[in-house]
Amino acid sequence: MLLKLYQAGQPILRQSAKSVTKQQLASKHVQDVIDFMIATLRDAPGVGLAAPQVGEALRIVIIEDKVKYHDQVHPPLFKEQGRKAVALKVLVNPEIEIIDQEKLYYFEGCLSVDGYTAVVPRSRQVRVTALDRTGKPISFVAHDWLARIVQHEVDHLDGQLYIDRMISTSFMTLKNYTLLWRKALTAKIKNTFS
Repeated sequence: MLLKLYQAGQPILRQSAKSVTKQQLASKHVQDVIDFMIATLRDAPGVGLAAPQVGEALRIVIIEDKVKYHDQVHPPLFKEQGRKAVALKVLVNPEIEIIDQEKLYYFEGCLSVDGYTAVVPRSRQVRVTALDRTGKPISFVAHDWLARIVQHEVDHLDGQLYIDRMISTSFMTLKNYTLLWRKALTAKIKNTFS
């Protein structure tokens, strides 16, 4: 089943999501929410989805960056972003620790701010701790593009959207991004917008 994607302006997107207990995680309701989130993310398509984006105030994030999405990215930009395929990850109660203070400047979009994009500075590297969908603890270090996805999704769990962190002068429609900025590398982005 596909879930409705909530858009900016919906109050749930500005609230802190609640931690999920192991008992809740084992419930049919939460397991169904996870399955429906996966289906919704793949249908959109997108690379990340947080439970508040589908109306559930739960600290659950789904991440998946399929190889087929990479063909749409300008090859030099793809390389500069350090982007790699990411197999499906379900992160329950994720926490991040910034382990590299260097900020990378790239355009971001969001399934809850449909039709727009903007440059968002994000840390290059973060350590992620969470539970998987079975309640097993997991931990990994996310670099480059994956680190960006994780930071974006965890922001959703704290009631924040990328527009809260964006460089406001870079905000634009996806149409203009495609026409004017799709091939822009970090140097041009920083020189123009920072």
